[in-house]
Amino acid sequence: MSIIKKYPLALLMLVSLLMLLPHLGLIQTNIMEARNLITAREMVHDGHWIFTTLNGLPRYEKPPLPTWITAMFGFIFGFTNMFWLRLPVLLVTLMLVYFFYKLTIEFNLENNQPLNAALILITSFYIFFGGRDNQWDIYTHAFMVASIYYLVKSFNQQTGLTKNLVVSGLFFGCSFLSKGPISLYALWLPFVIAYFLIYKSNLKRNLGLLFIVLIIGLITGFSWYIYIKLFDAANVHAAVSQESGRWRGYELKPVWYYWSFFTQSGIWTVPAFVSLMYWYMKPRVTNVKAYQLAFWWTILSVILLSLVPEKKSRYLLPVLIPMAMNTSFYIQYLIKNLSNIKSRIEIGVANFAFGLISMIALTIPFVLFFLMKKQVYQDLFWFTVFSVLSILLAAFMLNGLIKKQFYKTFYAIIFYMCVVVVTIIPLSKIYYSNKDYYAAFNLHSIEKKLNIKTYEVNGFEPEIIWNYGDVIPQLNKKDSFVTLPKDSVFGLLTNVGDIQSLKEKFKDYQFDKQATVDLNEVSKDKHGYNTRLAKEYYIVKKS
Repeated sequence: MSIIKKYPLALLMLVSLLMLLPHLGLIQTNIMEARNLITAREMVHDGHWIFTTLNGLPRYEKPPLPTWITAMFGFIFGFTNMFWLRLPVLLVTLMLVYFFYKLTIEFNLENNQPLNAALILITSFYIFFGGRDNQWDIYTHAFMVASIYYLVKSFNQQTGLTKNLVVSGLFFGCSFLSKGPISLYALWLPFVIAYFLIYKSNLKRNLGLLFIVLIIGLITGFSWYIYIKLFDAANVHAAVSQESGRWRGYELKPVWYYWSFFTQSGIWTVPAFVSLMYWYMKPRVTNVKAYQLAFWWTILSVILLSLVPEKKSRYLLPVLIPMAMNTSFYIQYLIKNLSNIKSRIEIGVANFAFGLISMIALTIPFVLFFLMKKQVYQDLFWFTVFSVLSILLAAFMLNGLIKKQFYKTFYAIIFYMCVVVVTIIPLSKIYYSNKDYYAAFNLHSIEKKLNIKTYEVNGFEPEIIWNYGDVIPQLNKKDSFVTLPKDSVFGLLTNVGDIQSLKEKFKDYQFDKQATVDLNEVSKDKHGYNTRLAKEYYIVKKS
C-alpha cells in the first residue's frame, strides 16, 4: 500500500498501458473505425482535410478532429500498420484517465480514492474497448473530461483563472469537433446540473465562468461546421438531415432501454449497482457532497440519453465516466470498513460481488480447456500464462475477502483485468478459423494482370474499402436501374447473390466470377459471421 500511496499516477499509467497497449493492432477493424481510417487516408492521399470524404464521397456526418489526428499518424507511419493507426486513440484514452484522476482530486476524495476511481474507469469494458478502437467516441469524451477538469479548477481557484477558462473552452471545442454535441449533452450538461445542485456557493461567479467557457467552446466547436456550410451547403444539409433522421427514426428503443446501464462496466457490474443505492451509500461515505455529485451526474446522464429515441449500448460510454467515480465510494467504504462491518447482509453482498469475480477467475481456465480443448493446444503458451495468473490472482482476491483486507481483493481484480487483455486477445485467435477468408486488397493483383478498374454496386462496406486500400467508385442508380461504366472490361464487386438480376438487365455483358471477398474471421457456420463483409467479384466484359 505504501508504494501505491507514493506513486499513484505511475501505477495508474502502468495499468492503463497494460489495458490498452498489448496487441493493439491485432483486433479486426469494425465499421466505425474503418470509416475514420478511410477518411484519414483520403485526407493524406487526396488532400481532403477540410471537405472530408469517405470512399471519395462527401462525409460530413462526423467532425474531423479525430480524423485529423489519425491522418497525421498515417502521414508519418503509413496506412498499413494498425498499431500506429490506433496509437492516437490510445494516447487520447490515457489523457481521459489522467484528467479524470485529476478531476476527482479536485473534489477532495480521501486517500487513494482518486486512483481507485480512475482504475475502475480504465478497467470498465466500454472504456478500454473504446481505447483500442480508433473511432470518435473516446476522443469527444476525453476532451470533455479535460474541459470539465479545468472548469472545476476555475471554480475552486482564484489564481490562473484566465488560463483555466481558456483551456477549458478549447477542450470543450475539441470535444465538439470530435463528435458534435454528443458529449455536451451526455456528459457536460448532466455534470453542470449536478454540480450546481450540490455546490451552491459562489453561484453567481461560477455561472459567469461557465458562460465564458461555453462561448469559447462553441466558437471553437462550430468553426469547421461554419466553414463547410459556407462552401458546400448542399452536402452539409444532406449530412445533417441524415444524422438527425437517425436520431429520430433509427435504432429506436423504449425509454427504459438503458435501465441496465451499470452492466456496461463489465466486471464492476455488481459494485456499480450497489454504489447507486443512494440511501444505503449516503451515510457510509465521508465526502457526502462528492458522492451526491457522482450519483446525480450518473443518473442525469442516463436520463438525458434515455430521452433520445435512438439507442445503442455503446452510447452509454459517457455514463461509465461518472459511474466510475460513483463506484469508487463503495470500494473505498469496503477498504476502510470491511473488517468492522457487523451486518450479515452487507458482508453477504460484498462476498457475493467480489467472491463471484474470484470464482470466475478461478474456474474460467478449466472451462476454456473443457470447451476448446483442441483449439487450446494451438496456442498453449498464452493459455498457460492466462491460466496460471488467473488462478493466482483468484487466490489473492479470496484471501483479501477472507482476511477482510479488501484492498488486496480490489487490486488483484485490477491486475486480473490486465491479464485478461494481455492473454485473451491473442488466445481468442484460436476461435477464428475462416478458411474462405479473402482480403479485398488481393483484387489489385487481378486488376494489374488484366489492366482493369474495379467498381462496386449496391452500396459499399467501409471495412472492405479500408482493406482494399483505395477508393472503389460506386455505380450510380437512376430510377432503380444501375448504369454500368463505359469500360469494355472492368471488375465489379456486388453483394452475394445479387448477380443474377444484373445478368438479366445487362444481357449484352458477360459476367465471369473471379473471387469472393470475405473479411470474416469466423467461418459461415459460427456465430458472429457477418454476411455484410462478403462480396462477389466479377470480371465484366461487353459482348
